[in-house]
Amino acid sequence: MYLVPPMDDDPPPEYVVFVTGHLASLRAETNRLVGGDFEAAHLYLDVLTDVAGHWRRLHWWGRLTGKDTATAYLEKRLTQRTKQWRDEQIYEVDIRVLRTQTLSFAPAEAIRSSLALRKATVLPSTARSGAASMADAGIAWVKASRRSEWHRIGRLAVGSVLLVGGLIQYMSWLSASY
Repeated sequence: MYLVPPMDDDPPPEYVVFVTGHLASLRAETNRLVGGDFEAAHLYLDVLTDVAGHWRRLHWWGRLTGKDTATAYLEKRLTQRTKQWRDEQIYEVDIRVLRTQTLSFAPAEAIRSSLALRKATVLPSTARSGAASMADAGIAWVKASRRSEWHRIGRLAVGSVLLVGGLIQYMSWLSASY
């Protein structure tokens, strides 16, 4: 019996949908933040692992407040992981932010639309999860699950040491008082 049940072996469908929706922009943003460094390409997977470790809390808090807490946490962890990566570098990282010009245009009215476009407005979602996003979601979920298991083992070990230490202290106090 668990007070907090362990993570499942497979990622929940909501997490896979979340990863699918954010993977391309997360990879692009990670690449931009690290200046295109190939060695830092693992940062986005570390960020996804952080989100997976807190997924239950983020998912329920988001449902409770009606806000997208998972995306906010993803952005926060990306900022922290990038800062940590920069601090670990032995050389100065030079990053120049180039802003692209935003184009403003009005979409042209379609006189005739295809059947697929008319169905797209009725269907709940037409985004399909690809193999890359499924793999990244699975890898991040397994890494978070293992981290969660090690944290649980650590809590049990510390609790056991404290319990035995408390018992020894209590027994020595009892024997000294008689």
